[in-house]
Amino acid sequence: MQPMHKGKFADPAVEARFQEAGRRYRVPFVRGYGVLFMVIALAYSVANPLLLDHAANAKVAVWLGLTIFVAGGYVGATFWKDYVRQPVVDFAALILLLLLVAQINQTLYEFLARSDANLHAVTTINRLAVTAFAAVALAGRPRLFLIWLGCDLLEWMGKTVYDGTFTAELIYALLSFVGGRAVTFAINLAITASSRWAYALADAFETERNRNEALVHNMLPPAAVERIRDGRMVADAYADVSVIFIDMVGFSKLAKRVSPGHLVELLNGFFNHADRCAAEHGVEKVKTIGDAYLAIAGGNVPSGNSADAAIAFARAVLEGVDDLVRAAGVEVGLRVGIHSGPVVGGVIGATRMAYDYWGETMNIAARIESTAPVNGIAISESTWLRARERAAFGAPHVEMLKGVGETCVYHAGPAAPPVELGAAA
Repeated sequence: MQPMHKGKFADPAVEARFQEAGRRYRVPFVRGYGVLFMVIALAYSVANPLLLDHAANAKVAVWLGLTIFVAGGYVGATFWKDYVRQPVVDFAALILLLLLVAQINQTLYEFLARSDANLHAVTTINRLAVTAFAAVALAGRPRLFLIWLGCDLLEWMGKTVYDGTFTAELIYALLSFVGGRAVTFAINLAITASSRWAYALADAFETERNRNEALVHNMLPPAAVERIRDGRMVADAYADVSVIFIDMVGFSKLAKRVSPGHLVELLNGFFNHADRCAAEHGVEKVKTIGDAYLAIAGGNVPSGNSADAAIAFARAVLEGVDDLVRAAGVEVGLRVGIHSGPVVGGVIGATRMAYDYWGETMNIAARIESTAPVNGIAISESTWLRARERAAFGAPHVEMLKGVGETCVYHAGPAAPPVELGAAA
């Protein structure tokens, strides 16, 4: 939200854009008011010869003619390309109209005073205060306001017209009454339209904000988002998580055989399937690296026993291999590696930010994945010890992992038939 200062936007450029946008939006209403003003002046011009003597009518006709000319010029000025940047046009036009109306009222008042007319009927202008308030209070409900105006007219007619005789002062009072109510109804419509416009903008802004909020939370954990907004560093230590590393077998050779579009479609199907499995089993997707999918159980997303959650997630992903093969039309194989241990998580950098994890546990999970059978799972001893369900994993064997050394690994999958619980112990 733009900061405010003394009722204005602190940034002069923002204030200027706000003023121009508001004036541009009000142009149709200004034109409508100008035309309505000319119509009311014409109505007076038609009634005056029937009600005034020759001298008074001549004076009023001059003022009314000038009024129509100024109002018409005002409407014409709104078509000027620089009109929205020149508020002095409105100010000057409204001052001229105010002076002209004052002259017309003065002439009419002098005539009615000489005629010993009952000036009570002409004081209907005082009712406009209530009408103006009603126009604002009933904004957004133009039909209801129109009904209110009808009741106002009936009440006014009942008190003002005593014997059914329409004298000069009553006709002028009626013209003033109808003209004033027409203007207030136009104001009610303008407030209604501007309110709806403002609400539409606010609603669109809120929708877009929610969409952006969902996008940010899709990339970053909620707690990390709050800390970034507060300008704090995002760095966390996790003592016991299970890292899942899934890789597609023979991807490099596959990339040479299929078209780029087909390859992207295959990867998209794989990653979307893994995302659904992660959401189902309470596992946090970290990122994709080429054809590899990296996830963590027990990090920002609570998962109870992280080893069990990681294994359940891996099995769910592998169960979808047949569907991937049918959809892609080519042979697809996956390997899964899981290792449990401590990691460090956080957000670094200022562009394309993402919550990432680091530590030896991440490296070991990636190395263990390379030892897994095709469409099978390889887990480290630390993961096997944490897991409650070990029946699918065979006897342990030692693997030489690059950069790690000899490591005890357990396999489950087509290459390793399941054994009974505790058989590997």
